[in-house]
Amino acid sequence: MRLNSTLSSPPILLFDGFCNLCNAAVQAVIKRDPEGLFQFASLQSQAARDLFMKHSLSTADFDSVVLIVAGKIFIKSDAILQVASELGGFYSLLPALRILPKFMRDSIYDWVAKNRYGWFGKRESCMIPTDELNNRFLP
Repeated sequence: MRLNSTLSSPPILLFDGFCNLCNAAVQAVIKRDPEGLFQFASLQSQAARDLFMKHSLSTADFDSVVLIVAGKIFIKSDAILQVASELGGFYSLLPALRILPKFMRDSIYDWVAKNRYGWFGKRESCMIPTDELNNRFLP
């Protein structure tokens, strides 16, 4: 599935707002998305809770990056590979990892997710977007 700016609603990327790795990944997406295609919300936000309820997502997914595109839900490695396919450059090569079975990709994802705070640290509070980026973050 290739995203484009003609979608009726923008793709929404939900991420752990306390995780330094997740925040760095969001910054990388913002830097490589000059058209402002993606919107963002931390998993700890009211917007994320509302989206989880609207799309009948399990709260177990609160430990995973979640991408919502036109009502379709991508989690874990599928979400990362879908976002990477949109970013161009080196990142556009990552979706080739789809040749690996999903259980293998998600096992690696889970291992990194389990260790992310120890490896990359944890913030005391969620990231606060700058004024120029504020319209891309859901409340």
